[in-house]
Amino acid sequence: MLFVLSRLFARLGLPALLRRWATPMVVAAFVFFTSWPLLAITEPAGSPLVQPANYWWYFVVTASTVGYGDLYPQTGMGHVVGCYVIIGGIATMTTVFTKLTAVMADAKGRRMQGTITSSAAKHTVVLGYCPGRTERIVGELTAEGGRTLVLCAWSDTMTHPMPEQKLDFVRGELTDESVLRRAGVHRADTVLVDARDDNEALAIAVLVAHLNDRAHTVVALRDLDRADMVRYVDSGIRAVQWHSPRMITEELTSPGITEVYAELMTHGGANTYSVALPEAIGPVVVEQCQTALGQQYAATVLAARSGGQLMVNPDWRTTLAPGSILYYIAPRRLSDEQIHLALSRSDAARRQHC
Repeated sequence: MLFVLSRLFARLGLPALLRRWATPMVVAAFVFFTSWPLLAITEPAGSPLVQPANYWWYFVVTASTVGYGDLYPQTGMGHVVGCYVIIGGIATMTTVFTKLTAVMADAKGRRMQGTITSSAAKHTVVLGYCPGRTERIVGELTAEGGRTLVLCAWSDTMTHPMPEQKLDFVRGELTDESVLRRAGVHRADTVLVDARDDNEALAIAVLVAHLNDRAHTVVALRDLDRADMVRYVDSGIRAVQWHSPRMITEELTSPGITEVYAELMTHGGANTYSVALPEAIGPVVVEQCQTALGQQYAATVLAARSGGQLMVNPDWRTTLAPGSILYYIAPRRLSDEQIHLALSRSDAARRQHC
């Protein structure tokens, strides 16, 4: 009977979701509407069992084999009809649980095979998969928490490469607009293009810019000389060296940071330097170095090495021994005399204030 009903619903052209649950619904309805008049015939006149307000309750508890015993048939033929309700209920529940199992297995299979359409919004999309490398990038992106990720890989990535991670997996050709839409690129806040070569990266970047020109898009390039071609596609796209996964994740989480790094490494702008603290001035606190050098030479202390320990962004209350190394950003390199003069003036002003 179930096979016949399934074939019938398929021929009627009913939607897949409706066809999936139509069989148990029809079986339950059939048993309900046939058992009710049968009980009305077999039970004594005026039996509370067959009253509309009571029978639906009797049918539910009997079909589910719970059987509270508050309502039950009193005649022999009524008992036979009750058995019919029980068998019909078991058949219905078996069909329901079978369908539920199939639905869950299908959902898991589609998730593993990358055939889903992600419903994520304001998320991060990683376009491309490279074993080991992508796991590292995803791990760094999820380390801070609160970030929704979608991994979109090529068709040759047959199954979800990171099933233990809470991220959607979409598989297909990354130059196909429909595949990128399944990954929600058009709704994303951040997009990483991590392709197999620079030509492919440029092609994907063009499609991403077409779908979503508001997203912060980062393109990993092996040859940064081609960054101008990326900016020609969209001036807001950031090109990052492919061989620096850490730089990629920093640009994704802190937009524009790679431009800061590039400026620091470019001659002629604000550069990074190091200098040893003069022995003559004695111990100084980091706060004194920051304020004195900042006010007089527009310098910013990035790190310090004292007692063999490197401290990046040191606490302002940290005391530095004479001879400690300061690492700083400034328009030009400061001489030992300038360092000594600035810190001496600062120390004198501090003593006068006290």
